[in-house]
Amino acid sequence: MPLVTIFGGTGYLGQALVRAFLAGGWKVRIAARREPARNGGGDGLSFVAADLRDDDDVTRAVAGANCAVNAVSAYTERDGISYEGIHVDGAGRLAQACLESGVDSLVQISGIGADPASRSRYIAARGRGEARVQAAFPAAKILRPSVLFGAGGGLDAALAGILRRTPVIPLIGGGRTRLQPVHVDDVAAAALRVVERRVVSGEIYELGGPQTLSLKQCFEAVAASLDKNRHYFTLPFPLARAAALLLERLPGAPLTLAQVELLMKDNFADPSLPGLKDLGIAPKALT
Repeated sequence: MPLVTIFGGTGYLGQALVRAFLAGGWKVRIAARREPARNGGGDGLSFVAADLRDDDDVTRAVAGANCAVNAVSAYTERDGISYEGIHVDGAGRLAQACLESGVDSLVQISGIGADPASRSRYIAARGRGEARVQAAFPAAKILRPSVLFGAGGGLDAALAGILRRTPVIPLIGGGRTRLQPVHVDDVAAAALRVVERRVVSGEIYELGGPQTLSLKQCFEAVAASLDKNRHYFTLPFPLARAAALLLERLPGAPLTLAQVELLMKDNFADPSLPGLKDLGIAPKALT
């Protein structure tokens, strides 16, 4: 059985990746700073303590692996975590370790809109991270999903939480930003497919669901599923940015500056790039 090391395998997307690779007949090594509360091992699953910011940790985590997947992400900068350290240096460190350790394939999870020239520090770091990975490991596959949804977290869970807490919903930027929500399991399946295709040259895939919805339409769809009737008001971007700067300091960070900045542009897949359908995956719909 081939072995994949999944960095960030304890996170929302990471857990879906673990399930997908195990179901695909792979042994899975989860690499994360903290071991999950429930990790019995066995059945092809193991854990290694690893920090993407540490050379020795990363080298140890990929030793003997056939493939590595980087699903580590940071939406806030605090407690020694920086966008540069995680999305640029950390991603580059993993790519270099894969090259030196003879890992066959590498999948870098980025995001639609990643742009090294962006004025957003978060979005620019994601773009520079892609470039760093491609420079160190040219055959790396870059996956850029739109906003994730699905059981256990993601967009639908976040919106449901807001809808349950208040009858009046603030819509950042008027809720006009268009999104292409993609199911977390579809993104995990895509990661497995790009590895199994064994394409030698690197490729970039943009992954979106079958619907293009405004943020307000996403709220309305989730509200309907909960049988909630809510009122909406516009929260201008400048006020949303100011609120995010305060809220992202709180435990759980209910809103971050990175999230506000991502909503300042439409977030859907570029049709000129390969996506889920090119991988034979029929995307699931939010509604």
